[in-house]
Amino acid sequence: MSFSDLGLSEPILRAVTSEGYENPTPIQAQSIPHVMAGRDLLGCAQTGTGKTAAFALPILHRLTAEGNPPPGSGRKIRVLVLAPTRELALQISESFSSYGRNTPLRNTVIFGGVGQGNQVKALQRGVDILIATPGRLNDLMDQGYINLAQLQIFVLDEADRMLDIGFLPDIRRVMAKLPKVRQTLFFSATMPPEVRKLADDLLHQPAKVEIAPVKATADLIDQSVVHIPKAKKTRLLAAFLKQPGVDRSIVFARTKHGADRIARQLLRYGIRAEAIHGNKSQNARQRTLDRFRIGKLRVLLATDLAARGIDVDNITHVFNFDLPHEPETYVHRIGRTGRAGSAGKAIAFCDPAERSMLKGIERLTRKSIPVLEELPEPPEVTPEEQALIDEFAAEEEAFADGVGIHRPVRDGRRRHEEGERSEGGPGRSQGTGGPPRRGNRRRRPGGTGPAGSGPGGPGAHRPPREGRPVGAQAGAESTGGQTAPVGEPGQARGPGRGPGRPHGRPGGRPYGGGGGGGGSGGASRGPWQPGPGTAGGEGRGPRRPPRKGGPRRPRGRG
Repeated sequence: MSFSDLGLSEPILRAVTSEGYENPTPIQAQSIPHVMAGRDLLGCAQTGTGKTAAFALPILHRLTAEGNPPPGSGRKIRVLVLAPTRELALQISESFSSYGRNTPLRNTVIFGGVGQGNQVKALQRGVDILIATPGRLNDLMDQGYINLAQLQIFVLDEADRMLDIGFLPDIRRVMAKLPKVRQTLFFSATMPPEVRKLADDLLHQPAKVEIAPVKATADLIDQSVVHIPKAKKTRLLAAFLKQPGVDRSIVFARTKHGADRIARQLLRYGIRAEAIHGNKSQNARQRTLDRFRIGKLRVLLATDLAARGIDVDNITHVFNFDLPHEPETYVHRIGRTGRAGSAGKAIAFCDPAERSMLKGIERLTRKSIPVLEELPEPPEVTPEEQALIDEFAAEEEAFADGVGIHRPVRDGRRRHEEGERSEGGPGRSQGTGGPPRRGNRRRRPGGTGPAGSGPGGPGAHRPPREGRPVGAQAGAESTGGQTAPVGEPGQARGPGRGPGRPHGRPGGRPYGGGGGGGGSGGASRGPWQPGPGTAGGEGRGPRRPPRKGGPRRPRGRG
């Protein structure tokens, strides 16, 4: 069967021929007639079998048959395609542009991680086909930039992955705004129960197409496994990557942190590798993919979510540096190689903690993965390089266990928690170990003396509360009823308690004129004189909460 036998229009056939396609894949041959007839479709096919063309070609055929769209902003969104990742959305958009190059149809793609300005301008110019990720789609709909009232076809691609990453609430929000009368195309690589339930809610008497169940991996992929401790994986990976024939390879890591760490370690062996994952900006991810696609980058590090949108030909090797928790993910990973009838190799590294994951993969595929006996010679490294590699491995293990996560602690808080004494100085008490106060206190004009030591002390600018003893009277209270002469140090009434306050600050600096570490009583300046403290240090004056109307202006002496 050829594409011309499917009844596609002549402009689309010319575009397909220019892309080098000769015969449709099984899912394309079975899906295209149903979509052209207007039926809902439930498609389940393994990654790399041509699902994008299976819905893009018949959609372009149907829109072209309806006639030319209105010019300019008069175009209405007639097709909506939802994809889980930015990379997959861009890939679908490129496919629509390639297959529809001979048609007047216009498509655009919107996704998060970048500014929405250019995307909004493209929508305002008018589009026929919109490819979007769920989060950005809901944002722009809430802002009123997207109207789906004229929608005819709704496509949900990679539905299983959308549910895995928690997009179900966003999908439900989109479903609530779709027209009741529409055609829905539902594609998924796997069909767990929750995906099937979502399909039942979306589809109406759908045609079902199931090609190459996920339990059968591609026969053209040579699979093998190496049992190796985790600390030695990077060195073995470097040995494989330096072998001839490893021209373009993808290395899968379980975490974003792990992907970055592997890239740094490979650089020690003289191998340049770059990582793509959710923490990278969209522009950085796209630049890395472009370099990988044109051959300027041989090794690509990826996490499972970011790899869903990788559509690169001639990938020779796939390395599973970390085995996935879900066996189905293994099938998606190795599906990056062995595409379009070409052969590929998939090598998995399995440490003792991952044996159960390996057994789950073998149960799913119903195939025992052979152990690779002939391993390449590990590259020679200097003792300094080996020490750095071991340090990276230790950091990764500490990060995984949680012991390598350090939270910064302010110096003052640490001194307070450990009970250390501060060094003492202007504005600090010497014997309490409390944290230093924040901010600069307003000083009274006319003096610059240290805290609690004279007319310019910081305690001198605040008026006393009613009933608070001041001057010599405060000294009498603090010394047990005997009046302390002006200029001589008094004694605090108790640890952590200063004159004029009923309670001290527990574990911290006292509230009084000196307290705790103490501050010598200076010359009296009337009602603003701070209470005397204990001898042997410098302290603060009385402190009070600010008034609602702002700080009170100091009153004159009298």
